[in-house]
Amino acid sequence: MKKDASRVWALAINSTQARIVRGLGTGENAAPAELVLKTSAKKPRDIMSDKPGRSFASKGGGRRSAMEYSSDPVTEVHRDFIRQVIQLLESHRRAAEFDQLAIFAEHDMLGLLRPMLPQPLSALVIKEVPKNFLHLSEHELPKAILHELADGPRIS
Repeated sequence: MKKDASRVWALAINSTQARIVRGLGTGENAAPAELVLKTSAKKPRDIMSDKPGRSFASKGGGRRSAMEYSSDPVTEVHRDFIRQVIQLLESHRRAAEFDQLAIFAEHDMLGLLRPMLPQPLSALVIKEVPKNFLHLSEHELPKAILHELADGPRIS
């Protein structure tokens, strides 16, 4: 059974950019439509320049000590970006604009993305590949995606 490639969308994502390729089966010469999201994330040194501050000890006569981050601020920025991407994908899924989703992501981003995907969206995932395709041009990206899809399902 051959899939209708126009109903298969692909997400290529890294820590700063996401490209959602739509309409993979629109024709040889037509470039599929892309949705592009970019994060306004700063470099780790900029994110961590806003230190959590200092606190006074409850005992010990007014001694102050440095506070630690409650979580990794860089990872939290990545999660915020993933939430934005998921929100966009979910709105299109609810509008029934695609039936299947292939994901191509840096290994670390794939690890963050997996548990954050809501079940209805996760159920549409046909392939997960730990590769960064964002360096590819507008014409190369769909070709690389179709090549990976031709290799069959792979959930890593």
